Amino acid sequence: MVEDEAITIKLTHDQAFVLSDWLYQVMFQSDDLEGIVHDRAVWSPIYAISGTLDKTLSEIFMPDYAPRLEAAKERLRANLYGQTDGSAASSKNATTAPQAHQIERGTAGNHGESH
Repeated sequence: MVEDEAITIKLTHDQAFVLSDWLYQVMFQSDDLEGIVHDRAVWSPIYAISGTLDKTLSEIFMPDYAPRLEAAKERLRANLYGQTDGSAASSKNATTAPQAHQIERGTAGNHGESH
Protein backbone atom coordinates (compact mmCIF):
# COMPACT_ATOMS: atom_id res chain seq x y z
CA MET A 1 0.00 0.00 0.00
CA VAL A 2 1.17 3.49 -0.77
CA GLU A 3 0.04 4.72 2.67
CA ASP A 4 2.60 2.47 4.38
CA GLU A 5 5.53 3.44 2.16
CA ALA A 6 8.19 5.31 4.14
CA ILE A 7 9.39 8.71 2.99
CA THR A 8 12.96 9.86 3.55
CA ILE A 9 13.66 13.54 4.15
CA LYS A 10 17.23 14.77 3.94
CA LEU A 11 18.32 17.81 5.94
CA THR A 12 21.72 19.29 6.54
CA HIS A 13 22.92 19.04 10.11
CA ASP A 14 22.29 22.77 10.61
CA GLN A 15 18.76 22.45 9.19
CA ALA A 16 18.02 19.52 11.49
CA PHE A 17 19.41 21.35 14.54
CA VAL A 18 17.46 24.56 13.89
CA LEU A 19 14.25 22.67 13.05
CA SER A 20 14.62 20.57 16.19
CA ASP A 21 14.93 23.69 18.33
CA TRP A 22 11.92 25.33 16.64
CA LEU A 23 9.79 22.21 17.08
CA TYR A 24 10.77 22.04 20.73
CA GLN A 25 9.88 25.72 21.24
CA VAL A 26 6.47 25.28 19.59
CA MET A 27 5.61 21.91 21.11
CA PHE A 28 6.95 22.15 24.65
CA GLN A 29 8.06 25.67 25.58
CA SER A 30 5.16 27.70 24.21
CA ASP A 31 2.67 24.81 24.22
CA ASP A 32 1.28 26.41 21.06
CA LEU A 33 1.20 23.44 18.69
CA GLU A 34 -2.59 23.49 18.71
CA GLY A 35 -2.60 27.21 17.87
CA ILE A 36 -0.23 26.71 14.94
CA VAL A 37 -1.40 23.32 13.65
CA HIS A 38 -5.16 23.08 13.96
CA ASP A 39 -5.54 19.60 12.43
CA ARG A 40 -4.38 17.03 14.98
CA ALA A 41 -3.70 14.53 12.19
CA VAL A 42 -0.66 16.66 11.33
CA TRP A 43 0.67 16.21 14.86
CA SER A 44 1.62 12.58 14.18
CA PRO A 45 4.28 13.42 11.58
CA ILE A 46 5.42 16.42 13.63
CA TYR A 47 6.02 14.21 16.66
CA ALA A 48 7.76 11.59 14.49
CA ILE A 49 10.11 14.21 13.02
CA SER A 50 10.78 15.75 16.43
CA GLY A 51 11.53 12.37 18.01
CA THR A 52 13.85 11.38 15.18
CA LEU A 53 15.75 14.66 15.41
CA ASP A 54 16.05 14.34 19.19
CA LYS A 55 17.62 10.89 18.83
CA THR A 56 20.02 12.06 16.11
CA LEU A 57 21.35 15.38 17.40
CA SER A 58 23.95 15.33 20.14
CA GLU A 59 23.94 19.15 20.37
CA ILE A 60 20.76 19.17 22.44
CA PHE A 61 22.76 17.80 25.37
CA MET A 62 25.83 20.03 25.02
CA PRO A 63 26.57 22.85 27.47
CA ASP A 64 27.24 25.30 24.61
CA TYR A 65 23.82 24.65 23.05
CA ALA A 66 22.85 28.32 22.56
CA PRO A 67 26.01 29.44 20.71
CA ARG A 68 25.93 26.30 18.54
CA LEU A 69 22.28 26.97 17.67
CA GLU A 70 22.96 30.61 16.83
CA ALA A 71 25.92 29.65 14.65
CA ALA A 72 23.76 27.12 12.78
CA LYS A 73 21.06 29.76 12.27
CA GLU A 74 23.63 32.23 10.95
CA ARG A 75 24.99 29.68 8.47
CA LEU A 76 21.47 28.90 7.24
CA ARG A 77 20.64 32.60 6.86
CA ALA A 78 23.88 33.18 4.97
CA ASN A 79 23.04 30.27 2.64
CA LEU A 80 19.57 31.66 1.99
CA TYR A 81 20.34 35.36 1.70
CA GLY A 82 24.04 35.65 1.07
CA GLN A 83 25.76 37.18 4.08
CA THR A 84 23.61 37.69 7.15
CA ASP A 85 20.56 39.78 6.44
CA GLY A 86 20.35 41.61 9.75
CA SER A 87 17.65 39.35 11.17
CA ALA A 88 20.11 37.79 13.61
CA ALA A 89 19.29 40.30 16.34
CA SER A 90 15.58 39.52 16.15
CA SER A 91 16.20 35.78 16.44
CA LYS A 92 18.37 35.91 19.57
CA ASN A 93 15.30 35.86 21.83
CA ALA A 94 14.44 32.39 20.57
CA THR A 95 17.51 30.92 22.26
CA THR A 96 16.87 32.15 25.79
CA ALA A 97 16.02 28.76 27.30
CA PRO A 98 18.67 26.32 26.06
CA GLN A 99 19.26 24.69 29.45
CA ALA A 100 15.58 23.86 29.88
CA HIS A 101 15.59 22.58 26.32
CA GLN A 102 18.49 20.27 27.11
CA ILE A 103 16.99 18.90 30.31
CA GLU A 104 13.48 18.34 28.98
CA ARG A 105 14.39 17.09 25.51
CA GLY A 106 15.65 13.77 26.83
CA THR A 107 12.14 12.60 27.65
CA ALA A 108 9.91 14.95 25.69
CA GLY A 109 10.89 14.00 22.15
CA ASN A 110 9.63 10.42 22.02
CA HIS A 111 5.94 11.06 21.41
CA GLY A 112 5.73 9.79 17.84
CA GLU A 113 7.93 6.75 18.28
CA SER A 114 5.54 4.15 19.67
CA HIS A 115 4.03 3.23 16.31
